[in-house]
Amino acid sequence: FKVGENVGPYRIIEQLGQGGMATVFKAYHAALDRYVALKVLHQAFNDDSTFIGRFEREAKVVAKLEHSNIVPVYDYSEHESRPYLVMKYIEGDTLKARLNQGPLSSKEIEQVVDSVGSALGYAHKQGILHRDIKPSNVLLSKEGVMYLADFGLARIAQAGESTLSSDSIMGTPQYISPEQAMGKKELDAGTDIYSFGVMLYEMVVGQVPFSADTPFSIIHDHIYSPLPLPMDINPNVPEPVQRVLLKTLSKERNDRYATVEELIRAFKDAWIESGVPMQRTSITMKPAAVKREVQSQGVDAASKTEITKGPAPKRSLKWAWIGSGLFLILLCAIGVVVFRRIAVRSMVVPPTAIVEVTATALPVEENTQLPPPAQNESPLLASAREAVKQNPGDPNAHLQFSLALWDNGQVGPATEELAQAANLAGPTNKPFFINAAQEFKQREAWVPAAGMYMRLTGIYREDEMPETLKANLYEAVYKAAEKKDMPLFVFFERIDAFNLPLGLVVRGRYALYNGSIDDAKLQLANADKVKSDFYEAFLLRAEIEFKTGNTDAAKKILLSLASDLGASEWVRIMASEYLKTIE
Repeated sequence: FKVGENVGPYRIIEQLGQGGMATVFKAYHAALDRYVALKVLHQAFNDDSTFIGRFEREAKVVAKLEHSNIVPVYDYSEHESRPYLVMKYIEGDTLKARLNQGPLSSKEIEQVVDSVGSALGYAHKQGILHRDIKPSNVLLSKEGVMYLADFGLARIAQAGESTLSSDSIMGTPQYISPEQAMGKKELDAGTDIYSFGVMLYEMVVGQVPFSADTPFSIIHDHIYSPLPLPMDINPNVPEPVQRVLLKTLSKERNDRYATVEELIRAFKDAWIESGVPMQRTSITMKPAAVKREVQSQGVDAASKTEITKGPAPKRSLKWAWIGSGLFLILLCAIGVVVFRRIAVRSMVVPPTAIVEVTATALPVEENTQLPPPAQNESPLLASAREAVKQNPGDPNAHLQFSLALWDNGQVGPATEELAQAANLAGPTNKPFFINAAQEFKQREAWVPAAGMYMRLTGIYREDEMPETLKANLYEAVYKAAEKKDMPLFVFFERIDAFNLPLGLVVRGRYALYNGSIDDAKLQLANADKVKSDFYEAFLLRAEIEFKTGNTDAAKKILLSLASDLGASEWVRIMASEYLKTIE
């Protein structure tokens, strides 16, 4: 849409933001004499009828939410075959902008707990999850009302069934739950409870629990790394509050609070038990530009889910306050905040984990800045960077920039650029994904290559995919399984759905290199039961035999594979190369 254009009864005033999936505009509705926010999907999604159908269905579900702390959806329509949502326009700041200005007061923390908690509890009772709780989705109006924004698109986005998105399991990395980070399909209120817990942690501790150079490292920490103890980072966090945060941010869903209402009661009780308001700390997050006018960014994360209703709150609690004298003494006692990052990383992904990847888009604020240029940047990389600046919506420009970054050894930024390119390409852009997969395959960058090939499984069924393309996919996912971070990009269940024996073999090879040989043997046995003459399974068996010291048995299998013309060329080549290392 263009500024000044009439879209139905709405006149476009200005663009407010743009992300991987949609653009948000401020518009004027003359009939009702009010401003609204319009969120329109990018044209790349228009060719996917399944996606558009889900977008409309989920928009209708979210539009039924009527709560004083939830941004209302007014309308759904199309303009020139482009669907859009109409929402309340809210002028003010986001909670993220407020955090960047300095620590929250006790009263502000209370408002967040009450407003966001109430909105979430209401939505859960309607069977709807948010899936992207974070400070930038909490809006603070000029009138002092707090709104939870961005219900809807996460569930809608699953229509694309794609992989290798920086936000590939929806949710912002700093706030994502472990189960959501693993791409599990069946989620309940626990995923929102965890994300809400990260917000609480940030408000009372002074920083998010996990931060790193790349989104994928943060996602890894949410799944595997122990939670940094709040009192280790900020000694002024009371022990009762720490207990609540530890329970809320448990890795296992069943270890968390059953409902948002239970979490709110526990948090308030801990606050009162502590006898003092939360002490303030300096926010360590990098400041972001503060926009004074913030729109409802629309419907970004909902899934209609059966949720067991928890008990209603037994009482309404007032928050405890401390006398001014003691408060001043405690403020003087605030010392240097010590950050101790616990970086124990378990590499094992349970081989029986069932996960499903979702096609998603990066939020506007996490998705607009390019990786900073290095000193003495090569002309090729500088040229690719400039091409993206000139054509920010061109997926091929982002792909070339990703490849240039990869060739320059900047693996993390390269992967993030690839995720952006894939989002811009849309879920059905076959030529783009084939080209991207081939480019990374030529570089033996197996994890991103596998991610791009797996995008194609949302376009082709296995019996429809050309044999050469299928062989390339098999090779990429098999070789990617050697890498520790492979499950963050390519999820096992998607491989299972495409070809079950291949999925079991890939699980087995991942376990062999990153878990345990026993798990690898178990997955291989399962693959043999499904298909006894699977060449990739023979190759995995040879690797297992070699790693367990049975060199002669490994040689025998490899010799057979290297000379078997029925096997794919890559299997024969890999078998031959493996023989050379053994001999």
